[in-house]
Amino acid sequence: MVLVAGGYNQNSGFLSSAEVYDPSTGLWKNTGNMSTARSRHTASTLANGKVLVAGGYNQNSGFLSSAEVYDPSTGLWTNTGNMSTARSEHTASTLANGKVLVVGGENIVVLNSHVSYSAYFSSAEVYDPSTGLWTNTGNMSTGRYLHTASTMANGKVLVAGGYNGISGRLNSVEVYNPSTGLWTNTGNMSTARSRHTASTLANGKVLVAGGFSNVHLLSSAEVYDPSTGLWTNTGNMSTARSEHTASTLANGKVLVAGGKNIVVSSISVYDVVLNSAVMYDPSTGLWTNTGNMNTTRWDHTASTLANGTVLVVGGQNSGGVILSSVELYA
Repeated sequence: MVLVAGGYNQNSGFLSSAEVYDPSTGLWKNTGNMSTARSRHTASTLANGKVLVAGGYNQNSGFLSSAEVYDPSTGLWTNTGNMSTARSEHTASTLANGKVLVVGGENIVVLNSHVSYSAYFSSAEVYDPSTGLWTNTGNMSTGRYLHTASTMANGKVLVAGGYNGISGRLNSVEVYNPSTGLWTNTGNMSTARSRHTASTLANGKVLVAGGFSNVHLLSSAEVYDPSTGLWTNTGNMSTARSEHTASTLANGKVLVAGGKNIVVSSISVYDVVLNSAVMYDPSTGLWTNTGNMNTTRWDHTASTLANGTVLVVGGQNSGGVILSSVELYA
């Protein structure tokens, strides 16, 4: 089953609704609503099969510290402990011990009726499903949002890139050790990037692809080796893109789908939303074009199903319309 919860659309605004997809029938059904409408939140599968949703944003409450847990056996949500910091555009990583690490994100700090500014967090918190409570853990050395977080085979979490208001797009990378609660700086990426993807490979390395630099969209990709702490440039995608998805397949390859590019002409600059998809082969370090999606989309989700297919859901199309359509890659 695949759970889709919250988000935003033009008709209803911020959503509290949730739907469940059944791969055996190819059909969706409505399930219980969250108590709080939210977008730009995270969703994490827990060891007990439940799903933790944390943070995000809505028009009434602004940035959210609240969290809720979905029980698939009942189809209902239960409020759980609040994070200490309201945040959106953060990351959430399920650890080997069953806890969930939330990292970074943004909020708006209002000084007075005339002055406010964006805050980009270096803070991190850990959720314990057995107690329903959050605990502050070590801070990163750099505040960031629009980054990626990857749980590696050694149990540590690799946080790469992102954005903050001081440095712009970041090439810095940090590793979280759950056994100590501390962060360690590791090798920088060769290219600063945000709105990219990160995929853990079967060999234990991590592939970062695409995204946005301080100047332009990226087709470049890099691979992190946890045994050395260093990055190596690998083959470029055929098309630069950001806000795409990346899915690790059963054969070890990585499918990148959709996203958007920017075209600069002599008279204007405009976005081009993509329906193209490319496949990365870790054994060669090269990308191959594969079948296009039926619909151009960016800011969608992609889930690898137990049968090996990839379910792509929602997003926005070239006209800025938020989509309910769904596609399967097989």
